[in-house]
Amino acid sequence: MSLSEVQSAAASTGVHFDEDRWVNHVRRSLEREAADELGAAAKVFDVPAVLRETKPEAYQPQHFALGPYHCSRPELRDMERYKLAAAKRAEALFADGCKFDHLVQRLLPMQDKMRAPYHRLLELSPQTLAWMMAIDTCFLLDFLENYHRRGEASDMMSSATNWINATVRDAMMLENQLPLFVFSQVISLRHPTDEQAATDALHAVLDRFIKEVSPIKTTAEMVLTDVSKHAHMLELLYHFLIPDASVFKGNGDQEQPPMVPADEFNIDVVDPSQPLPHYDKVKQACVQVSSLDVAPVRYIREKLIPRIKSLLGQIMSKVPVLSALAPLMTKLMASTDVASRLKGVNMGGIDDDNNSPLVQEMKIPSVETLVWWGVRIVPAPDGIAGIAFDAATATLNLPVLTLDANTEVVLRNLVAYEAVAVRGPLVLARYTELMNGIIDTDEDVKILGESGVVVNHLKSDKEAADMWNGMCRATRLSKVPPLDATIREVNAYRSRRLVVRVQNLLKKYVFKSWRILTLLAALVMLLMTATQTFCSVYPCQNWFGSVFQLPVPESPGGEGR
Repeated sequence: MSLSEVQSAAASTGVHFDEDRWVNHVRRSLEREAADELGAAAKVFDVPAVLRETKPEAYQPQHFALGPYHCSRPELRDMERYKLAAAKRAEALFADGCKFDHLVQRLLPMQDKMRAPYHRLLELSPQTLAWMMAIDTCFLLDFLENYHRRGEASDMMSSATNWINATVRDAMMLENQLPLFVFSQVISLRHPTDEQAATDALHAVLDRFIKEVSPIKTTAEMVLTDVSKHAHMLELLYHFLIPDASVFKGNGDQEQPPMVPADEFNIDVVDPSQPLPHYDKVKQACVQVSSLDVAPVRYIREKLIPRIKSLLGQIMSKVPVLSALAPLMTKLMASTDVASRLKGVNMGGIDDDNNSPLVQEMKIPSVETLVWWGVRIVPAPDGIAGIAFDAATATLNLPVLTLDANTEVVLRNLVAYEAVAVRGPLVLARYTELMNGIIDTDEDVKILGESGVVVNHLKSDKEAADMWNGMCRATRLSKVPPLDATIREVNAYRSRRLVVRVQNLLKKYVFKSWRILTLLAALVMLLMTATQTFCSVYPCQNWFGSVFQLPVPESPGGEGR
């Protein structure tokens, strides 16, 4: 980027660009740093716009600015006194009479190391950056060390709970991350003569916090042999959940799971961009008929269809064989409003808004549908790596997920970090797409809770369902072979079920006969219109009763005569 481009970009964002400082920074960097250091991968990025737009408050700190990205926001400065109080408490724990200024003097020579993780060019003086890092790190370390104890007392003080949760959310945002090596510098001032004790103390704090804040529970042990291998806490949490990305790369030559042959009644999921062949023509004709405001159509819509539903329900409740088709018949009868949507086999919502995450929702049945088909959902103790489907026993293994006030923000920022910092498969984004695909309603959350897969601490199952349905999609396409194989196996199992075969029959023998159906619908529409016109002249109610009875207009006084 040229200097003019930098200036124009700064002007468009309302940020003052100091040319002299920029030139001095570039000159010093070229003189002091080696090429490999200048090209080191950044780990703190701006959240991609496509993710930020879905829910901006999930990516921008609401109370505390940690680090340089949000330090200039005036609405966050009121919380500075809490940071200074934490800095005083940290100073009291320093050994050998060290003061807070000793920490700042330690950080001053580490300018390049502090700036390296940040993707932006930091327009801060060395003194400002050193003081900011020292104060923010002491505040966050003080919070982490007391997080578990505060959490135990949170049931008695809801206001304290809200404050704690707000701090957790701000601390786990991608743009609010602090370099972990600064934590080591703070701890080392407490144990100046015992480096191993300082390392163990920091590892214990981070290990406990990461395990407690992680929304996905796993029996795997987090190994913190060297904090310097990880840039910040969000990265540490990501690698705790995805310890070995090579496990999810799969083998390109690996045989794909068997699919249902083409000559079978194999139905694939509904692609929003590819509607059923000729379905729109049939739908348009049906909509025209159903939208007629004539007495016969009103009678069929308001009287006849509810009676048919009731009669079918009574018959199916008494006949075990037919009762298996009840969900299908319910969906078919509920599709009278064909103008609004085509739900299909409960594959997830299809939204007309291209910006909605539902447009590209994963093509997999919902939890309620899977259970109705006989699929058993059980917890996977190995976390995301344990996701699998056993077709022989119809068992779907999913990791245990804890939903609380912090889950959405943590997951969203993990997905954002993965999108900008991970070059391999987007494992976490694919997992969120999977959960988004199988959770449609509060009933899906309830079933997952009863199976032990979801531990819901939110106010209701509906709130949890709404959270997942609003979860952002991945910023780019990525294949995750183990998860993709699980999805294929679930869909293959679904394709062999009786209900889907019946729907395929309808698709094959009904929707493909669109010419006949369209002709019949047009004839019915003409017949109804002609009948309505005829009955407006002649007293048809004497012949057919109340079916063709016209509504009585109201008098100007509000009552008909």
